[in-house]
Amino acid sequence: MTQPDDLRVKIFADGADLASMVELAAQPYIKGLTTNPTLMKQAGITDYQLFAKEVLNQITSKPISFEVFADDHDEMLRQGLLIASWAENVYVKVPVTTTDGTSCVPLIRELSSHGVKLNVTALMTVDQVREVLEALAPAVPAIISVFAGRIADTGRDPMPIMREALDVMKARPEVELIWASPRELLNVFQADEVGCHIITATPDVLKKLALIGKDLTQYSVETVQMFHRDATAAGFQL
Repeated sequence: MTQPDDLRVKIFADGADLASMVELAAQPYIKGLTTNPTLMKQAGITDYQLFAKEVLNQITSKPISFEVFADDHDEMLRQGLLIASWAENVYVKVPVTTTDGTSCVPLIRELSSHGVKLNVTALMTVDQVREVLEALAPAVPAIISVFAGRIADTGRDPMPIMREALDVMKARPEVELIWASPRELLNVFQADEVGCHIITATPDVLKKLALIGKDLTQYSVETVQMFHRDATAAGFQL
């Protein structure tokens, strides 16, 4: 069975716990890192810039995405330029739309024209991929994050959408596609099969890499042992 070292898709760690990020960044199979305001809020972070600077002081050689959190063009532009100035390995995450659904394509075009490396996030459709791709400046590295996991949450198979997105992007080798918001380890293999450049994964998904190729009969026994152990610990009686 395919092992992590055999995968073509690059694995980016997704999270907002500093110690975990530093530990994962030291692993050869982790090729980059991402975070977002929701993960940062869940981690109890209150000072965005201080947290980012602490991360960047310790992780200097792998790409890291930090997201703007404003909701209007001018402030998103200011935040994007500021975030980009923090370190050479920073990608600025910009949403595909504002909260009212207004396209961020003008913002994407302006930041990219300044040479800012972007991670355009929260895409769900191939039409959005086309619009974003047209706005990205040639030769400036960029990432497009299609939320395949959320697409799957709606009952749709994300594989055809990811294949079509990759087809649209063929002429722009400086732009990479992320399979974002995976729900399970299987998604890593799906992303690899379809040819995605990158998949993001939270620590909960990453820890399952150790299960690759595990003997299923043994896994069955271990599952039964877990049920028995937990029932005993709970003191259940009938």
